[in-house]
This record gives sequence, structure tokens and C-alpha cells, in this order.
Amino acid sequence: VMGRLSLANVILVVCIAFYLAALALDPSAILRMRGLMDLLSPSGAALYVLGMTGKFAIAEGRWWTLLTAVFLHGSLLHLAFNMAIGRRYLEDVVELYGGTRAWLIFIVAGATGFLMSNLASGAPTVGASGSIFGLLAALIVYGRRTHQHTVAQQLWISAAMMFAFGFFMSGVNNWAHAGGFAGGFVTAEALAFNGRREHPVLVGLAWLLALAVA
Repeated sequence: VMGRLSLANVILVVCIAFYLAALALDPSAILRMRGLMDLLSPSGAALYVLGMTGKFAIAEGRWWTLLTAVFLHGSLLHLAFNMAIGRRYLEDVVELYGGTRAWLIFIVAGATGFLMSNLASGAPTVGASGSIFGLLAALIVYGRRTHQHTVAQQLWISAAMMFAFGFFMSGVNNWAHAGGFAGGFVTAEALAFNGRREHPVLVGLAWLLALAVA
């Protein structure tokens, strides 16, 4: 079902909708621009209301923020970059694994990334980049398991470059990137390709996670 609806488009629309909702909750934040990276940045208060995660969220028992924070973004450039890169990888993972498995990889990777971030640093955080690293890991798993070693090696290089890039920019959550990659890798390893046939248990789990996000 998710494949037919175009999972990439659904996630894109949801992320844009929540970005606009965050701006609408606190319009004054639009004027508080400190630089290009802060262009049209929602306020921390608005992101908190919509499901930002961090050590504070876990202390408050807001476990669901591990899921909701995946669909929130801290600025226009943050949203645009994640959606451009994420769409590319997500479409590839849907093609190789099927829509249900791709959704499971995406959301489990994102939640795992935020869990690692909350345990390691605890800083308030949002964004789909952990999920994107998980998608990249899933492509590496596919390349390795299908003996496409050159492709897998190129993807490893891409992952390393993207991870290294995070150290040269402020505000980048490298813990979430590392956790997302690990979560995506393990989830992809646990899923059989099986001709992309979607097992009822996986479909049920996918819808359960979608409802949890909602």
C-alpha cells in the first residue's frame, strides 16, 4: 500500500506540513534570523509542542518524540536538504525492499538515531537525517548481500563523506546520524528481500508504527 501511495511523497508532504505548522504556531520566530542556516526557523517552543526529542522529552515520559521528531525540521535549508537527499535514497530502498520494508527501515533508523542521541548528548533535536543514514545503510546491505561489491563500496564512501561533513557544520547531530545508520543496517539485515512480497506481520507492524507517529 505504501509503495502505491509513493512513500517518498507521503513523507515529503508530512514534513512540509509540520514545518509550516511549526512556523504558524510561533510566527515571530520567522523574524529571528541569525544567518542563512537559520532562514525561516521555527521556534524551540513550537517544535516542543509538535514533538521535538531530547533528554528533556525522555525525562517527561514523552517516548513518542523518538518518532515524531523525525518529521520536524529546524529551518528551511534543513528541510530542503533532508528532503532532497532522503527522497533519492528512499525511492531506491522502496524499489529494492518494497514500500512496507522501506517504511520500517526509515522509521526504525530515525528512532534509533534519536535514542542514541538522547543517551549520548541529550540535546534537543529534530530532523530526518538519522533516517536518511538508515536508508543509506539499507542500500549498503542490499549491495553486500547481492554481491554488488563495487556499489556497496561506493555507498560506504558516500556514508563516510556525509558523516564527516557533519563535523564541519554547527548544529549537526552526529550521534543521530551514527545511530540511524546502525538502526537502518540492523533492520535491513533482519528483513528478507523475498521478491518484495510483503508479509502480513510486517504490514501490521508498519501500520502500527504509522499510527504511533500519528
